[in-house]
This record gives sequence, C-alpha cells and structure tokens, in this order.
Amino acid sequence: MLLEKYRVADPTNFSLSDYSTDDDGGLDKTTVCEQLMPANIKKMRKLQECLYAENRKALLIVLQAMDAAGKDGIIRHVMTGLNPQGTKVTPFKQPSVEELDHDYMWRIHKVIPPRGEIGIFNRSHYEEVIVTRVRNLLPNQMLPPELVDDQVWGNRFRQINSYERYLAENGIYTIKFFLYISKDEQRDRLLARLDEPDKNWKFSVSDIEEREHWDDYHRAYEEMIQATATETAPWYVIPADRKWFARYLVSEIVRDTLENMNLVYPDPSPAVLANMDELRQHLLNN
Repeated sequence: MLLEKYRVADPTNFSLSDYSTDDDGGLDKTTVCEQLMPANIKKMRKLQECLYAENRKALLIVLQAMDAAGKDGIIRHVMTGLNPQGTKVTPFKQPSVEELDHDYMWRIHKVIPPRGEIGIFNRSHYEEVIVTRVRNLLPNQMLPPELVDDQVWGNRFRQINSYERYLAENGIYTIKFFLYISKDEQRDRLLARLDEPDKNWKFSVSDIEEREHWDDYHRAYEEMIQATATETAPWYVIPADRKWFARYLVSEIVRDTLENMNLVYPDPSPAVLANMDELRQHLLNN
C-alpha cells in the first residue's frame, strides 16, 4: 500500500477535510482479514523478536481518537500476535491527584517503553492539548497563573516536539495514529452500545457530553497535528469508519516502521562463537 497517503508529510497545509473517514484502500474485507492481516501479524511477531533480542531500540505507538473510533479494537486485533513479554499497553484516563501535582509529562515518561520493547498508548500526552483545551481543564492543573496565557498551547506543542525528538535521539521510535471517524459512524456505534446488551457496559453519559463538542474537538485535533507532525514522530490519519481497514492499515504502518528500524540479531558472545563446534558436540554427547 502507499502508506504515505495517510502520513501527514506537510503539516503546514494539513486539513482533516482532505482525508476520508471511509477509505478502503481499494481492498476487499475478505482478502484483508483472511490473507493480508495474518501475514502482517506474522511479520510483526518476527520483527518484535529481533527488536527484543537486539535490545537497543524501542517503539512507541500512540493512539488518539474520538470516542468509539476503535482504539481498543486496534490493540486487540493488530497487536494480538505480539509477545506480551515485550509489549505493554498503557491507557491514559483522567489524571489522578498525584499526577496533577506533577508536570503533565510526568505520568508519560514513567511508562515509555524500555529498549527492546513496544509500548502502546491508548490516549497519551496529547490529551493535554485536546481534552484539556476543549473542556477548559487548565485551572485543575494548579499552574502558576502567569503561565496560563494565550501562549500556553503553542508552548505545549513545542514541549511535546522537543520531548519526542529527545526520545528519538535515545533510540525510541514514535508513530502516532489519529483514528478519523465520521460523526454518523460514531452515532451508530454509540447506539449499538445501548442496543446490544453485551455492549451496554461500554456506554457512558460522558460519550454524549463529549459528542456535543464535536467541532471543537476536530479543530483541536487539526491544530495539534499541524503543530506536532514531524519526521521523527509522524502522524498518520487512519480512516476509521471501516474497522477492518483501519486495523489493517495500522498493521501495515507498524510493520513498515519495524522494518525500517534496521533491526539485527546480536552476535553470539565471543566465548560461544569461538567454541561452537565443541559446545554442539558436548550437547550431542550429553
């Protein structure tokens, strides 16, 4: 697939209106689900093994979206083949009292994946320039009043870019996905949560409250992507109305990213390398 179609390469001219929510890449669901996805998961599993063995780099996957866009489904279906020993999923919910007593990146840095592993953020530090902005939550963060001015969001964008560059310069690769769902599709998925008993638990009154701010959220997401799409930490806009295609596209990008990390298995220790035949013979004899 032409993955560059979904990557925000020119953030200065970025507009969500230029992207479709129901693109299918010219593919059919059966081919994707029965052939292409399984092949990608198999490749990702092998690449993850190499990442773990090399133990020099890490991969951070960031998922951001409106409610019901499919973040959980992406994690469940795309990452299903990865080794849990080298993968960690971190969901970010409303900050705790302890977290609010620290800078907004404090809770993020604690769970950045270590070398050799893959970290998946279900929401992330970007909540601090999305939800915090749209719902005017800065007063809850106990910041000095003189720091809460009309420069605060630009400052946060700059801080996030610097932080992600810092991660890259320490061998931690970052890819970021915005799951782009239409308002009609979100409505249908929220209705399904009400209509289907086994989905009732997913529904929250806050889903309705947040939906009322739909346009504000989209403006915030658009400005966020414009300000933070970089070479070292790219944003991808994933059409999310078709769950099967969104999952496949994310798997393509994760696989492609791992391949481009130039991962290599480490050489055996000198002691093993120098005595391969002797060690093999010892095992055969015992």
